[in-house]
Amino acid sequence: MSTYQARGRAGWSRRAFGAALLAGGLAVSMPASAVTEIQWWHSMTGANNDRIVSFAERFNKAQSDYKVVPVYKGSYPESMTAAIAAYRAGNAPHIVQVFEIGTATMMAARGAIVPVEKLMKDAGEKFDRSAYVPAVAGYYTTRRGEMLSFPFNSSTTVFFYNKDVLAKAGVAAPPQTWSEVVAAAAKIKASGASACPYTTSWPSWVHMESFSAWHNTLLASEDNGFGGPGARLLVTTPLFERHFGNLARWAKDGLFVYAGRTTEGDAKFFSGECAMFTGSSAVYGNVKRNAKFAFGISKLPYYSDVPGAPQNTIIGGASLWVMGGKKAAEYKGVAKLFTFLSSPEIQAEWHQATGYLPLTIAAYELTKKSGFYEKNPGTDVAVQQMIVKTTDKSRGIRLGNMAQIRDIVHEEMETMLAGKEDARSALANIKRRGDEQLARFQRTARE
Repeated sequence: MSTYQARGRAGWSRRAFGAALLAGGLAVSMPASAVTEIQWWHSMTGANNDRIVSFAERFNKAQSDYKVVPVYKGSYPESMTAAIAAYRAGNAPHIVQVFEIGTATMMAARGAIVPVEKLMKDAGEKFDRSAYVPAVAGYYTTRRGEMLSFPFNSSTTVFFYNKDVLAKAGVAAPPQTWSEVVAAAAKIKASGASACPYTTSWPSWVHMESFSAWHNTLLASEDNGFGGPGARLLVTTPLFERHFGNLARWAKDGLFVYAGRTTEGDAKFFSGECAMFTGSSAVYGNVKRNAKFAFGISKLPYYSDVPGAPQNTIIGGASLWVMGGKKAAEYKGVAKLFTFLSSPEIQAEWHQATGYLPLTIAAYELTKKSGFYEKNPGTDVAVQQMIVKTTDKSRGIRLGNMAQIRDIVHEEMETMLAGKEDARSALANIKRRGDEQLARFQRTARE
């Protein structure tokens, strides 16, 4: 039993005991009002866990009606699974942090969640969807215009580069397009400045999901799944084949080094092993702390001959979902917490300390006014990529079983990079196997 559960059961026991005494005619002294506890399940570790605890403590001290109790529940998949199971058992938390690719799964859990926009309005809290960065708000908003979950820790894909290595290789300016990336990589390799010219973390997120939005092209039908669970992948296209073919050639020529499926590329960059790197904007803190070289951040590369590119990248990270089945008074406390977390001061602090995006325009403006971006060049790149108005092709991805689809992308990409299949075959296999996952999710969503 968790500490929170123990306290909760003890609380119910005390109330039952008090009721029994009153029923027996005994006079007892009861508090005039009780503090309402709000349980917040999350997946943050290390310094970010400490910040969540700090936010909860500051909210608790700022008022006396509610007490937020943050509880670490494991990885993103673990916490989401635990929350849905807890809901079915009748003891769900009030709030659960769910990674962005779990959005479709949470939506399909009918009755298990309360849309954040409805929550805020019912609680009488001020809520303006237009105050949020467009690409962030759009990801968690339905086609009807209702925001479903509360954006919390959102990041996006950016391009990091080692200034010292680029200078040694004679690269005058940081690459902006993929053609410039490969040209710089060739100079870096030829000069001997680095044995690893370019690497990446999160290959599917960078080279398929963000890649498609950045080039204003669909990854899947039904507006990338926003139109319904009948979506199917649209990856067997000339653009995807061109890019996958390039990755395969660059890997064969030693210009691109595949690091792994998740964050392995992070350390390859900040250790100095690799000269150029695509990954999460939230890596900034680790790079700044660990890199022993001058580094820069620029926008994700793109193909300059693709109409509509660059458009906007999409988010990673997670949002906060409100679970169903709670009392109105408890939801009022959740709404007040969200008002606290969305304040410009809190959002600016979170953004500056972690590298996650400032989720509101006001927090971005406050950060800019403070001089943070001038003192830390490149930290506004992620915001600049996201602050534009999104299109139906670029607002994000809402596909069921997306975690499994990412695994498929990585498996086929690894087979391609090993020279066992070409780009066209890899993409055909991604579509076939990915569509099987989407069909499976569609059947589940209808049950």
